[in-house]
Amino acid sequence: MDSQGGITVRRALELPGLRGGLPEVVACADRLDRTVRWVHAGEVPNIASLLKGGELLLTTGLGLGTRPADQRAFVRKLADRGIAALVVELGSRFERLPTALVETARAAGLPVVQLHREVPFVSVTEEVHTEIVNGHYALLRQAEEVHRRCTEALLDGGGVPRVLRILADFAGNPAFLETAEGQLLYAAAPGAGPAAADPLQIWEGLRGRRAARAAGPPVGTVLVDVPGGGHGTGAVRARLVLPAVTAPPLPVHRMAAERAAGILAVVLMQARQEDELAARGRGDFLTDLAEGRILAEDAPAQAGVLGFKPGEGPLLPVVMRLGPGPLPSGDWALLARAVLEELSSMGVPVLLGVRPVEGRVPLLLGLRAESERTQVADRVASALRTGVARAGLERAGAQPPVVVVGGAGGWAAAGAALRHAAETATAAQGLPERSWYDARRLDIDLLLWRLREHPDLAAFVDRAIGPLRTHDRASRPALLPTLEVYLAHAGRKAETARELRLNRQTLYNRLARIAELLGTDLDDPQTVLALSLALRARRHTE
Repeated sequence: MDSQGGITVRRALELPGLRGGLPEVVACADRLDRTVRWVHAGEVPNIASLLKGGELLLTTGLGLGTRPADQRAFVRKLADRGIAALVVELGSRFERLPTALVETARAAGLPVVQLHREVPFVSVTEEVHTEIVNGHYALLRQAEEVHRRCTEALLDGGGVPRVLRILADFAGNPAFLETAEGQLLYAAAPGAGPAAADPLQIWEGLRGRRAARAAGPPVGTVLVDVPGGGHGTGAVRARLVLPAVTAPPLPVHRMAAERAAGILAVVLMQARQEDELAARGRGDFLTDLAEGRILAEDAPAQAGVLGFKPGEGPLLPVVMRLGPGPLPSGDWALLARAVLEELSSMGVPVLLGVRPVEGRVPLLLGLRAESERTQVADRVASALRTGVARAGLERAGAQPPVVVVGGAGGWAAAGAALRHAAETATAAQGLPERSWYDARRLDIDLLLWRLREHPDLAAFVDRAIGPLRTHDRASRPALLPTLEVYLAHAGRKAETARELRLNRQTLYNRLARIAELLGTDLDDPQTVLALSLALRARRHTE
């Protein structure tokens, strides 16, 4: 049996059917280990067009032609097709194969065999095909044996690394489990002891080659998807990778990898469910703390049970909101894991929970000192956005996630600070995009958001800036953006003109037109305050 799912030419010649024909190898006797995947018999000149490669072609030579040029062309076409070998029965057409044919076959690397005795081709076909089918069955049994060993390893508590090690030993090549995005999860190399190759070094080399090629894995690598049981981003949970390091992987290795992928899908699904339950449990704790259902004196002990043990420094609340209402299904456990991985190098204790129904991710971090607040906030915001992308929680056309950082303090203040950050994260949606927002600086926006459905707020906005809204709907240039930038720069005209890329006279003309439409003085402090509030309130009332 050949390890690729067929038999060799050598083995085919040893079977009774061809052995009875007294075979003589006249070309490429050193290539009899080529794989025979099928047997075909035919006598037409264009038979090469009917073949796919890997066949053992049986013929009496009627289609070879009588001219040397035809015979050479016949052999070259067969060699181009990649057949395993050409077997010609002597007698009816040739007493000995033509020199032109044999020499062309030697040059093309195609084994050629002549039979000195007549044989029934149907018997040869049956024998070889039976041997091939038996070979496939033997390969399946090997793959099933690997499947059995992997199952036993998991039942014994071996986990994913043990499964990969069994697969690597069987394939004689390293085995890797990576995310659908190509990030390494687990690695194993064949062999044991100090002489065994380091799979992580191999992975780094493969990753470098992949990056250099700006494409997928190297040629010959076996890739098998580990299903996620969902659609879209959830359709593939991970991928098994068997690269061709020591030797090209064989079909039986792919069979084994496909069976192992089914086992790993169950393991990863269970791990994801456990991780997500834990993340939701942490989210429930943080929500209960924010809503006052957990007393400050009881919170440290309950947080300790969840693995959060900050030092004596202040606690920093952070809340990310991905959008209004429940989100489509995504891997919340992967989000939590990705964020913790990103923050692991900071040495900052983190308690991260998820609230999928609200589309919210609350966190509590233990700072060493208040001075770390900005630095930690920058890293947390970046990690949260990376985690959202890796977990497939982004929504097409939706606003980017809003990250709000609350005020730092002790356990007594942590609940109120978390609640304030969560409410501010909702109110901050629609504000100009930032890496993160400081909850302490958004109290006005939070107040306006709470009043968003009150008719007096809409009436106030209409009185303050209604004429500008009417103007902008009918005329150009729009004046509201000019007013917003002017107020954002506290009435400094040079900075306003620079940001809007206007010359000073054009800006003066626009400001004069705004004052005319509103019937007010833009230098009056009370007017400036009213207009600033109206522009902020407009985001929540439109």
